[in-house]
Amino acid sequence: MPETFRVEITPSAEADIGGIWDYLAQDAPEQASAFISALETQIVSLQQFPERCPHIAENAILGTNYRHLLHGPYRTIFRISCQSVVILRVIHGARLLNDEFLSS
Repeated sequence: MPETFRVEITPSAEADIGGIWDYLAQDAPEQASAFISALETQIVSLQQFPERCPHIAENAILGTNYRHLLHGPYRTIFRISCQSVVILRVIHGARLLNDEFLSS
């Protein structure tokens, strides 16, 4: 049986998800809810095999060891710590992760 990791979502990532729903719901609330539901299902899937996700390109600049999971145009940025997967941010894929995002 594969290892199971505990998924923890930071307040910043929760706020990101809420902001994504707010933005998408301006045009289509039902589609926004479906998108967020699928995003959350994908995040929960990190309970198993989070190492399947690639490292982010920004690691070299930030000195981090983060990974990301893509859903539509959004990136779920996370780190693996012991038996936990910590969801740090959920940002648009066109944006690069920097210290500004990590300090929020």
